[in-house]
Amino acid sequence: MIHPVILCGGSGTRLWPLSRKDFPKQFTRLLGEDSLFQACAQRFRGAGFAPPLVLSNADFRFMALEQLGDLGIEQATVMLEPSARNTAPAVLAAALQLEAQGAGDELMLVAPSDHVIRDVPAFLAAIAAGEAAAQGGALVTFGIRPDRAETGYGYLELADAAACAAAAAAPVTRFVEKPDATTAEAMLAEGRFLWNAGIFLFRVADIIAAFETHAPDMLAPCRAAVAEAKPDLGFLRLDADAWDSVPEDSLDYAIMEKAAEVAAVPLECGWSDLGAWDAVWREMTPDEAGVSTSGSVTQIDCTDTLLRSEEDGPRLVGVNLKGIAAIAMRDAVLVADMTDLQAVKAAVTQMKAEGVREAETLPRTYRPWGWYETLALADRFQVKQIMVPPGKKLSLQSHVHRSEHWIVVKGTATVTVDEDVKLVTENQSVYIPLGAVHRLENPGKVNLHLIEVQTGAYLGEDDIIRYEDIYNRA
Repeated sequence: MIHPVILCGGSGTRLWPLSRKDFPKQFTRLLGEDSLFQACAQRFRGAGFAPPLVLSNADFRFMALEQLGDLGIEQATVMLEPSARNTAPAVLAAALQLEAQGAGDELMLVAPSDHVIRDVPAFLAAIAAGEAAAQGGALVTFGIRPDRAETGYGYLELADAAACAAAAAAPVTRFVEKPDATTAEAMLAEGRFLWNAGIFLFRVADIIAAFETHAPDMLAPCRAAVAEAKPDLGFLRLDADAWDSVPEDSLDYAIMEKAAEVAAVPLECGWSDLGAWDAVWREMTPDEAGVSTSGSVTQIDCTDTLLRSEEDGPRLVGVNLKGIAAIAMRDAVLVADMTDLQAVKAAVTQMKAEGVREAETLPRTYRPWGWYETLALADRFQVKQIMVPPGKKLSLQSHVHRSEHWIVVKGTATVTVDEDVKLVTENQSVYIPLGAVHRLENPGKVNLHLIEVQTGAYLGEDDIIRYEDIYNRA
């Protein structure tokens, strides 16, 4: 039995403006109907795989659970990291949890949730090819056969070109950091280097033993974080005090580059980590002029260009563009040279330093009960659109600084205002006075949409006093 461990805590800032801190790329539908996270979970639904163990940031817990539920995956364990500590502590926590479940002699497969794998049968065949080595005690990683001199990936060096061409596990000679262009060209020509995909397969007991040898300072606090983990609405929340004392490091640096018995399985499966917009451009299959488009887009005489207008974005028109990535959303537009897309992360960092809201926050804010987005905001008033799926409800709450007016535009709402509970249907409205204890819920079969008009001296999201909340938010 192989236990999939899915890592989904990253932020994906190089794919700004679509991917942001409050809704990162793994949960977006970048390519196709499923999100990247859903596509990852789908790959491990066959025979021989246990239900997945998902490592998530607490902020994304309801996104992860809802997207798994949409796939009918009900038995997953979602473990919540109180803070981001990189991949080594996440993998160790997963291994310790599996050990506690009695799976110490079984295999765990660690996979990032934000990668694309086009040829799933080839990927599963590579996993099968690595099983024997992992059962024998090796720490197995997977390397992508390169088709270009890529400077955005780390590399794995094998003994010779024959090992890179084989479909079997082979010893890793060394790990190579992201190279410059000249070094990447030379490594591609040598034929004995693979891209480091960041996917791992090993026995639970073996990776724990590797931490005991190479990163012992992680072990005690991580054990404490797992031992003191608390169930919370179907999630497993790691102990925050213990977790915050775990040293931060990647699995490659902490373990893989130090361990003696490390093997790699060469892999050719249509893989991409979608690390920047040029990778998305390639995955969208450019036309004969090298142009990839999505959404409300018009292009004339463009070459080697990506044009995307995301949901609710404006009409995007490209004329005579060469080597440009342009991504338009309702609140932000990125225009960048295709040869310098790694600099998008630096632009996000600069916007954060300047206090620009769009650096990390989408216009649409997702909550466990649905979502809202601001349509207008000025001094002393704000207008929002709110969507609540069937069966969901907001917390029982009040506000100190604002009153609200709700107008139902689609569906039916059950509205509580102090002691009064009533149904509000389409084209009806209800007033929530300042200080009133109130709640909104959707008792129907269709999504509830309403317009909320707030008025008051202060309109921040922190002006909420919660009296009851089915999602256990503070």
